[in-house]
Amino acid sequence: MRPSKTQASISLKLILICFLCLLLHLLVFKSNFTPFKENHPSPILETHESNSRTTQLSKEQPPPPSSSSPYCPSQPITPTPTKTPAFIAQALLHYATTNITPQQTFNEISVSMRVLQKKAPCNFLVFGLGYDSFMWAALNHGGRTIFLEEDQSWIEQIKKKHPTLESYYVVYGTKVHQADELMEIGMGEDCKIVVDPRVSKCKLSLKGLPNEVYNVEWDIVMVDAPTGYHDEAPGRMGAIYTAGLMARNREDGETDVFVHNVDRVVEDKFSQAFLCEGYFREEEEKIRHFTIPSHRNPSERPFCP
Repeated sequence: MRPSKTQASISLKLILICFLCLLLHLLVFKSNFTPFKENHPSPILETHESNSRTTQLSKEQPPPPSSSSPYCPSQPITPTPTKTPAFIAQALLHYATTNITPQQTFNEISVSMRVLQKKAPCNFLVFGLGYDSFMWAALNHGGRTIFLEEDQSWIEQIKKKHPTLESYYVVYGTKVHQADELMEIGMGEDCKIVVDPRVSKCKLSLKGLPNEVYNVEWDIVMVDAPTGYHDEAPGRMGAIYTAGLMARNREDGETDVFVHNVDRVVEDKFSQAFLCEGYFREEEEKIRHFTIPSHRNPSERPFCP
């Protein structure tokens, strides 16, 4: 979502850089790590086994080298330096040299960061495109991260700086002042049926998203858009409902859903109603975390536990 004002928190920028450095360290360590295999026999072998092995080896192998020939014992392979992934390097450079920082606070970012550390690389869907988008894509390095944005001009502006980000323009057909009416509709039976959002009869279901969104089972969904701070704004009613519907409609497994700005009435009420208190995991400042399992099997699972 396009931010309403510029934020320039030096401390948050430094923390973000530390996050990216940690991710880089983990990637390099994983690619360089080679387990050391011990070649020597165990010292606790029984005596008769040791003697038998020694006799057999003496028949098959030459005697050990003389003192004039230096003996070099087996050594673990030295890790080969790995280049920094280009995308991570670009993210580090970007956040190290800009005065603009992500919209979320350190504590809020930490909530989703903990889940990303466990699941990445994964499929990560973000409602909104903003100053933090490059960060989310970098933290999900190797996975797929898609951003949905309501402002076409903002997409073009961000793409000039970060052309590798995968983002799509979305039109929402709701207004914040319709929230009460939509909440009442959402309590109806049509909105409790778990199906593909494109064929749902629920008015809250977003049916006009790009096919790229519907054709993927999302591991993480972040709802940080569309705009929702005034009555004529689209509001996040449909985004929250659809995030929960897609999570329930996946073949198996579970989806972690994060909703930002839960200090506002719509985000608070709709996340509790359609992501469900029974799936609630954590809340930190203005962000709320839910973990929603597949409802495909068993099919008798209630919409909310």
